[in-house]
Amino acid sequence: MDKKVKVNASILIIGNEILSGRTKDTNTSTLAIWLNSIGVNVDEVRVIPDIEKIIVDTLNLLRSKYDYVFTTGGIGPTHDDITAQSVAKAFEIKYEIHKEAYKILESYYKPGEFNEGRQKMAWMPENAKLILNPTSGAPGFNVKNVFSLPGVPSILKSMLGGLTNEIVGGKPIKSLTISLRTVESEIANSLTKVQNDNKKVEIGSYPFFHAGRLGVSIVIRSDDQSKIDNCNLQILKFVKEKKIEMVDR
Repeated sequence: MDKKVKVNASILIIGNEILSGRTKDTNTSTLAIWLNSIGVNVDEVRVIPDIEKIIVDTLNLLRSKYDYVFTTGGIGPTHDDITAQSVAKAFEIKYEIHKEAYKILESYYKPGEFNEGRQKMAWMPENAKLILNPTSGAPGFNVKNVFSLPGVPSILKSMLGGLTNEIVGGKPIKSLTISLRTVESEIANSLTKVQNDNKKVEIGSYPFFHAGRLGVSIVIRSDDQSKIDNCNLQILKFVKEKKIEMVDR
């Protein structure tokens, strides 16, 4: 893939526990930060329930739209872990025991502990490529541009290092944050002008509440450090003119 081409991805969070609020989603942030660092822009995130038809339909839409799709959740040993069979159905391939995954899991558990539920984690789409798990044994898997990872945040995070060489990204996305003691309405016009003058740079403003006072963080994002530096100078110019206080966060 040409390094100059913008590479994009979507994240598909699968699980009723996320939608119910019982479990907090931190995987989106972990994946997005990692993907940005290797030059892959996250353009869309969806959260869906453990329902096969919804998983299949959403996956088919996203995999045709983006360079990469990362799914989290639904690859464990329980009855509602249906991500692997849904991926197989989406690609219209067999769902079967992955011999290598079976061996990994069999050697991970003590004799007698590799029960039927745990054997379910060895069932994957036909010819899936394994994503090794250094934390708990159970591997994730990859079919074409779809990468399926577990939902447990610490386990997911531990598996990303082994994936870095599998993902072809563009230039890593860099960012710079300027935090100001102000409100958005005070800087909106000035910030819009900077954005209009720098179309290839992404500029966002995010209110925050710190030490009992309101503020706004301006985040500049680009794969080109010189473009970030240029925007930074333009923003600092109007900040100085308006006599706005800068703060450390």
